[in-house]
Amino acid sequence: MADQKRDYYEVLGLDKSADEAAIKKAYRSLAKKYHPDMNPGDQDAEKKFKEASEAYAVLSDPEKKRQYDQFGHSAFDGGAGGFGGFDFNGADFGDIFGDIFGDLFGGGRSRRPSNGPSKGANIRTSIRITFEEAVFGVEKELDLTLKDTCNTCHGSGAKPGTSPETCTKCGGKGQVVFTQQSFFGTVRNVQTCPECGGSGKVVKEKCTDCHGSGYIANRKKIQVSIPAGIDNGQSVRIRDKGEPGTNGGPRGDLLVEIIVQRHPIFQRQEYNIFSTVPMSFPIAALGGEIIIDTVDGKVAYEVKPGTQTDTKVRLKGKGVPTLRNKEIRGDHYITLVVQVPDKISNEAKEALKQYDEAMGGTLHATKDTGTESEPQDKDKKKKGFWKN
Repeated sequence: MADQKRDYYEVLGLDKSADEAAIKKAYRSLAKKYHPDMNPGDQDAEKKFKEASEAYAVLSDPEKKRQYDQFGHSAFDGGAGGFGGFDFNGADFGDIFGDIFGDLFGGGRSRRPSNGPSKGANIRTSIRITFEEAVFGVEKELDLTLKDTCNTCHGSGAKPGTSPETCTKCGGKGQVVFTQQSFFGTVRNVQTCPECGGSGKVVKEKCTDCHGSGYIANRKKIQVSIPAGIDNGQSVRIRDKGEPGTNGGPRGDLLVEIIVQRHPIFQRQEYNIFSTVPMSFPIAALGGEIIIDTVDGKVAYEVKPGTQTDTKVRLKGKGVPTLRNKEIRGDHYITLVVQVPDKISNEAKEALKQYDEAMGGTLHATKDTGTESEPQDKDKKKKGFWKN
């Protein structure tokens, strides 16, 4: 007894109100997922592919869809050929298989190549700048090798006195047609002509100066205007400084990636700047003026008496300018940290002891509680495991 067929709309995951575009989209997705070439040896995937293809063949045809909506599967009982007795004659898989097989065989979506004018490729390079240059913007100069049209052949690539000839492989169309055997039979594909590269022309006698390329490489100095506020990894686009176009097309662009050097003091997050500033204990306790380094120079800041370590300070408008408007800037956030000196004089030690006594004698706190401190003898030898 034959297996009960699933509803075609259920197979494609659609309802009966689905239009032609939705039917095609649903089938394309399933066909790519379950195609036998993508699932070699998977019988279940092959079955689902056949089921989806049968559903699409019916629902994509207005007349067959009308019959199916009225009579269901019984509308096609007794049909010859196809999968499970279904007749695929006249089913139009046209452009949908151009997309599917293009993806499966590495061609991506089927695009008809053109031998008309096309824009040249973009060129990518990078440049290093300082933190301050990224904040305020800077003019830089690049030394690059760029292609220019050959003055001898004027870009044709042909020897003076000769001209490029029509490509015999593609007949000047710039594209060739070939067929592939697919699951459903023969599939027609179009590709760029490998002989002429899509130009439709072939150079028989090459120019001796450019060797048939039509271009001469020259070293050039390119000015780059780096805007204020640019961040690490962003790029500046310079129009028409890339590779030359083909068949009279415009040049590509030059994309300059910006690499910002690390700063010893400042760190950046979006348009804000962060840094840590040390302050002495007397300043923290009694208050006073400290000097803070900013990208605009040194700034005097009045510390309040009793300021604790890790206190945050905000300098409004001292951050990085925005790319849209350099007059609008972020802020500079400073973390104040009490600095403990590594070495102090005897006079300073005595002064600290007097201060400690005035504050309650914290230096002798362990003695007052009867707690003994563990002696630290660097020269004391470690005892062995079995020795007391």
